[in-house]
Amino acid sequence: MKRKKLILFIPIFLGSSILYPQKILTLKECYDQATASNALADEKAAYSEIWQLKDNNLLKGWLPTLDANGSFVYNSSVVDMSEMLGSLPIPGIADAISPLPHEQYKITVDINQVIYDGGAIKGTRALEKADLSVNEKQTETDLYKLRGQINSCYFNILLLDRQKELLTSYLELIKKRLSSMQSALTSGVILRSDIDVLTSEKIKLEQQLNENDIRITSLLKILSGLTGTEIDNSTELLFPATDATLPDKLLRPELQIFDLRKERLAASLQVIQSKRMPKAFGFATLGYGNPPGSNFFKDEFAPYYILGAGIKWNIFDWNKVKNEKQVINLQQGIIDNRKSDLTDNLKRLLEAKDAEISSIKSLLESDTELIAIRKRITAAAESQYENGITTATEYLNEINSERQALINYEIHKISLALAQVEYLNISGKEIE
Repeated sequence: MKRKKLILFIPIFLGSSILYPQKILTLKECYDQATASNALADEKAAYSEIWQLKDNNLLKGWLPTLDANGSFVYNSSVVDMSEMLGSLPIPGIADAISPLPHEQYKITVDINQVIYDGGAIKGTRALEKADLSVNEKQTETDLYKLRGQINSCYFNILLLDRQKELLTSYLELIKKRLSSMQSALTSGVILRSDIDVLTSEKIKLEQQLNENDIRITSLLKILSGLTGTEIDNSTELLFPATDATLPDKLLRPELQIFDLRKERLAASLQVIQSKRMPKAFGFATLGYGNPPGSNFFKDEFAPYYILGAGIKWNIFDWNKVKNEKQVINLQQGIIDNRKSDLTDNLKRLLEAKDAEISSIKSLLESDTELIAIRKRITAAAESQYENGITTATEYLNEINSERQALINYEIHKISLALAQVEYLNISGKEIE
């Protein structure tokens, strides 16, 4: 069923509707537009950019590091070879060797290169990737909550619009009856009180229609704010169609967050394990100093270099890694318990919603039978009124009873669609 609009069959308006086609909006489109326009939607792009920057930095861990250093050192006591060589029986040898300089100057560029890091960089990258997935899914979960607000506005608009159609239909009926009663009043066939009864009902219907329009306009503004798009009275909201068989599988984003958090803990285990792995590295120093490098006997500025490699292995860490692994296992257990608890709660909600759906379907079946009976009663009351057997008030009561039966049917019909949509939202299944 579609959200129908009253159409005035006047050529000029018909031509306008062709030139300016009516905007059509579905519940799924409202969900999508609300998700895209919400301030939280930008978080996913921000999280992705953060991850990319961090990942780029982690990859640079395989690149060599360059550090520039400079120093000046003054030693109060240095080796004096002349004292040691002065006792030798070789004349002049002590004078040939100058004392080591007290001052040391050097400027260096130190280069360090990771050769093997025990999987630390790989594990940290996987951990950051897992963080990204968790954050993105958390944003989806927060945006998912908007659906409840959208459902409330959307279905209330559908209900008010259908009530407006029924009220308008009955208002036209009352107006026609009043028009036909004017001549009867002039001829003295009916009393003035009969017209007053229908006139008061006409005023009540006009008041209800005015209140209805105000409420629809208010809800449309709220829905426009939620979806970030302009929605007015010219927009046609389509009645959502749901499958006859509702799913029992849970696909809620909250449940997916638990799985992603466990993946994150698994990635952190890899980082923890890398702490116990050996690390291999190479290094080089390019320098310029006095004395150059370790040549203390050369008292002048000169370039020099140092090359080397090393390995580091923490063979005993006092059970730190073991304790950290135990913490991870406990955290995984907590996540499993939380997921199980949420799953049980969602299943109970689905069972309750399924019972509500069955109850509404039963009401709709009885509504159909009741409407048929009320129409027959109204037709009989109309005949009795025209024959002077019953009063205008009694006839109007039967009309109102029929109208209320029709309104109840529409309420139950829309309530059924809402309950089915809520069932889908609880399960996490997307609406087509």
